[in-house]
Amino acid sequence: MLEPSEWSAAEIPLLRNPREVVSGLHARHRPTPATAIVAVLDPEERIRASASFARRASAVDGWVFRNALLAQLRRVIPHDLRRRTPVRTAVLLYCRDGEGRWTQEDGAWMWGLRDACTLHGLRCGAYITLTREGWQVLGEGRGGRRPSAGSPPESFAGAAGAGGAGTAVGDPRQPRAGGAASEMLRRVAAR
Repeated sequence: MLEPSEWSAAEIPLLRNPREVVSGLHARHRPTPATAIVAVLDPEERIRASASFARRASAVDGWVFRNALLAQLRRVIPHDLRRRTPVRTAVLLYCRDGEGRWTQEDGAWMWGLRDACTLHGLRCGAYITLTREGWQVLGEGRGGRRPSAGSPPESFAGAAGAGGAGTAVGDPRQPRAGGAASEMLRRVAAR
């Protein structure tokens, strides 16, 4: 388990636009409490792959969380172990009940994310909690009220690329990632 001070000292790269990442994952997966979403971002912070899964009722254990995260990463994207330095970054959004402050469960998820990233050849990215109060990037102090646990997905009406040919403006099913990856992400998220 990691303490908030250890997480901050680990020099986890800051997200340039955490609200966009949170909104994109929230729209794709529509998480409910006890749902974890692991996402892989490219160097431009576009979501390349993501998977959501429900936390099983068990003791708070970083090893169990790491194994669950690794299984999801292996399912949605090949490892980067052959690269000298990681290019892609994994982030974890955990939807839970309670307040947005750090808990021991968060510390176990943080440890699991850091270890899973090492074993999959990824950079360890942000750990984000999503509660009824809103979202919070732990260790950074950044957050917002929307989206929140149980809120409907936000409209993408103002996003670049939304409202293209064959799509309704503001269609929440349209992810912000562009190009050929968008179709792949929709298929992965639908599984």
